[in-house]
Amino acid sequence: MWWKVSLLVMLIVLSTHIWTIQKEFVDISKDLDYFVASVEFAVAQFNEDNMGEFTNRLLEVQRTQQKMWTMIFLMDLEMGRTICKKCDEDIDNCPLQESSGEEKAHSTFVVDARPWFSQFSLLNSTSNAETGGDRAPGFPR
Repeated sequence: MWWKVSLLVMLIVLSTHIWTIQKEFVDISKDLDYFVASVEFAVAQFNEDNMGEFTNRLLEVQRTQQKMWTMIFLMDLEMGRTICKKCDEDIDNCPLQESSGEEKAHSTFVVDARPWFSQFSLLNSTSNAETGGDRAPGFPR
């Protein structure tokens, strides 16, 4: 009888530990293929949700993390407003705006990646621009 109780307690402790680990984010390389695709998705989503007419370009990836045992990525990105409008074709090579009010956005994204299905979902996003104006709305979604 006691061995059954001991086994049950051990299973409860082990499952609680595994459940806790799955909720933790760990640092990863910026070069991880699925992470790079998730960053591209987050920037595209930021530009789509952005209320202004100009597109933004990735300047720097500041934090790169992945939730243990999942394809959920947490990223802090710095983006700058370009001179290209959303309808322009080559926005990847578009120069940044050069004005005294140059705007940079610091954003945090949580992206669920399912690259084998070419599916990405934005789970959470927050953003703030250094100067006011043209910026994407804050989330959570």
